[in-house]
Amino acid sequence: MQPSPSSPRVRFGAFELNLQSGELFKHGRRIKLQTQSFLILASLLERPGEVLTRDELCQRLWPSDVFVDFEVGLNAAINRLRDVLDDSPEKPRFIETLPRRGYRFIAPLQQESLERIPPRVRSLAVLPLENLTGDAAQEYFADGMTDALITRLAQIGALRVISRTSAMHYKGTHKKLPEIASELNVDAVVEGSFARSGSQVRINAQLVHARTDQHLWARQYERELTDILVLQADVAGAIADEIRITLTPQERTRLASARTIEPEAYEDYLRGRFYWNKRTPEGLKKSLEYYRSSLERDPSYALAHAGLAECYNMMGYWGVLSPQEAYPLARSEARAAVEFDESSAEAHTALGWTLFAYDWNWPEAKKELDRAVRSNPGYATARQWLSHYWIYLGRKRESLDCVKHTLELDPLSLVMNSNAAFMYFFARDFDAAVERARKTIELDPHFAPPYLCLGQALEQKALFPEAIQAFDRGVVHSERAPFMLAALGHAYAASGNRSAALASLKDLEELSLRRYISPYYFAVLSAGSGEAENSLTWLEHALEDRSTWLTWLKVDPRFDALRGQPRLQALLCKIGLSS
Repeated sequence: MQPSPSSPRVRFGAFELNLQSGELFKHGRRIKLQTQSFLILASLLERPGEVLTRDELCQRLWPSDVFVDFEVGLNAAINRLRDVLDDSPEKPRFIETLPRRGYRFIAPLQQESLERIPPRVRSLAVLPLENLTGDAAQEYFADGMTDALITRLAQIGALRVISRTSAMHYKGTHKKLPEIASELNVDAVVEGSFARSGSQVRINAQLVHARTDQHLWARQYERELTDILVLQADVAGAIADEIRITLTPQERTRLASARTIEPEAYEDYLRGRFYWNKRTPEGLKKSLEYYRSSLERDPSYALAHAGLAECYNMMGYWGVLSPQEAYPLARSEARAAVEFDESSAEAHTALGWTLFAYDWNWPEAKKELDRAVRSNPGYATARQWLSHYWIYLGRKRESLDCVKHTLELDPLSLVMNSNAAFMYFFARDFDAAVERARKTIELDPHFAPPYLCLGQALEQKALFPEAIQAFDRGVVHSERAPFMLAALGHAYAASGNRSAALASLKDLEELSLRRYISPYYFAVLSAGSGEAENSLTWLEHALEDRSTWLTWLKVDPRFDALRGQPRLQALLCKIGLSS
């Protein structure tokens, strides 16, 4: 039996040898094999069941013009090979010794490894690349390369690719691949490593059918840092070819598209992405610095423009900057990103958010978000913003369909799980909101947003002590964020504790002397106290500010008592939410 040249992988027992790359795997994990030992194993596998003489092996291992003690070298290489295979000369499972003659491979070869039909792969996860540089400061680069591969592969509509935040839960994990595949509900896993030497970047990547531990593909790539985007395209294209998934012409073009980039610009972008993923006010500010630095080096880099737009959007939403400061900058950067790369899902997503959250241009926002989904069906953030778009319009079913997609793409993400809780809350499914918020808190008890949703849902169920407890914890974990103080004050007021509600109001008033506070928060507090006219006045101030939180107005249960008020209807009309 001779391995087919078109199928250079040979499997025996728990092992698989890639004759093309010279790599040996055990249960899908690569194990070290020295060159001479590899050549011996490859020679034996070419003629399984036949005797290879020592002379034949020596000629294969060492050319005639190389001086070496063949006998000593061959014995040492055979011993190393047996150590790797956990084999024994006395009771051989793989390599039989014929004294004074040679060696014979005696284990059966698995036929599917020679004429194999690849397992069906319709979903996969890219695990965090291992940093082999020995420099912990390079973790941002390893994470960035992982993120880039995920983004490339997620552009394939017929392939479900787990998003970055869920994949990062397995950074440094010792879990077995079948266990990871089961937790993420995927068919296959991409894992690998990266190393750098000067301006050279080397990526080792392998694709494993995780449920069976079958190794499907492995390859090493090495490029100059200027060609890092080309390297990413090559790896993603090779994986797509290996799993034999059907690509549309547009997908194939996007997958292969790449450009050279100034190395420092790319590294600054990766650092910006690293801090963006922390989703904290400090992280957003650091992210802005690196994105700006990236654009100083490469002004036409679309992803850096889109990154800036994302930062400004979230700063406007969470009140780090006022809406008038944040959103015009977000719009400008998003449009620049679209101009430099019309196919950028990140750019269309950022622009879509600005258009409905600040401009209240709902039709154009929908067009941008749809373009984002078409460009990259696996970009969870586009689906997340679509869930907001639909729920604010009162379209519960469409919003929750988007939520389902986000959780399929990013099941372990704090952001996506918290987002799901909020969408359930606005859909008036308060039990589901409580359940999802608590699941998010289990993932990370220090993440503040789910406490806001949990408290609001519990309050709607008239469970005031539990709601106030959730808000109290949220105040601590958000470092006294204004939106959390307003929610706490509303709960105190609704529960009849007027003195505690006034204390929350005083906290907000004192904060407003030092930073931007949305009038919407004061409207929430007034609504909790039953002060309808005062609440409406604050909402009108929020309109003047173009507060992002006004997009909640149609579906926020805390304003239900105002639904019949003409002033409220006028506000909804101006925001584009009257129908």
